[in-house]
Amino acid sequence: MLGGSVSSVATTVIPSALSRSSRAAQVVAEYVALTKPRIIELLLVTTVPAMMLAAHGLPNLGLVLATLVGGSLAAGSANALNCYLDRDIDALMARTRTRPLNRDTVSPVNALIFGLTLGVTSVALFWLTTNELSALLAAAAIAFYVLVYTALLKRRTSSNIVWGGAAGCMPVLIGWTAVTGSLAWPPVVLFAVIFLWTPPHFWALAMHYRADYARAGIPMLPAVATGEHVAGRIVMYSWAMVAASLALWPVAHMTVFYAVAASVLAAIFLRAAYALRARVRRADPARPMLLFHWSITYLSLLFVCVGVDALLQKR
Repeated sequence: MLGGSVSSVATTVIPSALSRSSRAAQVVAEYVALTKPRIIELLLVTTVPAMMLAAHGLPNLGLVLATLVGGSLAAGSANALNCYLDRDIDALMARTRTRPLNRDTVSPVNALIFGLTLGVTSVALFWLTTNELSALLAAAAIAFYVLVYTALLKRRTSSNIVWGGAAGCMPVLIGWTAVTGSLAWPPVVLFAVIFLWTPPHFWALAMHYRADYARAGIPMLPAVATGEHVAGRIVMYSWAMVAASLALWPVAHMTVFYAVAASVLAAIFLRAAYALRARVRRADPARPMLLFHWSITYLSLLFVCVGVDALLQKR
């Protein structure tokens, strides 16, 4: 009898404990989803090479870790607050309707508190582990993305992503200042590269989800302009981005390795941009996601080359 009773209790308690553990893991996953981890990954890819360039080699590992953690918290804060403010239009778009706030797995109030907590923690961490300038830049990045892009520009102008994209350029400034404590021309050029890269990158995505943005009433350029106009603007910004990427060579005293690598990557990017425009002009299926995915690869490889070049300079 006793053995049977113990066995019965065990079979009741263990599934209950497993259920609580599963629910807790699901809640954690939902809060992580609010931070948009895939976007954070790309931001971090640009941070470390900027730090390497500032240090002319490998920076202090502890400083790198502190900057990456602080940067992740800052980006996570901005993204969570973006989800909070955009929850009404996210529910209307196929691409975003499965976000936690639209599934009622996280309450809007909790998302707001979570986003603000991440932001305060990020700024405090930068202040304590790097310097005041990096902390102020992190705070500015969060405020710009949430207040200027999400709250002000996104629903009002087709140039929303052009100016709003400045927030995504801040990690290179933060990474540089974390190492040096000041700004200089090389991080400004890196900022310009990402700033000019953002419209082709995001407009390609928005071309694919044009109906989504139109349904939600968001004046993203592909939702309010012809495909040919958007493709032309993509080509224009691609050339400007390429010019900025090549300007880094003399400004930061890069080696020939960077000049050659940046030129090859630029040629591939321009080819993809012109191919998109040609398909649009022929009224063929545009396939903008090809450019979108390549743009991510391009930026990642370009910044890897920046990091490699920093090590070559050290030699």
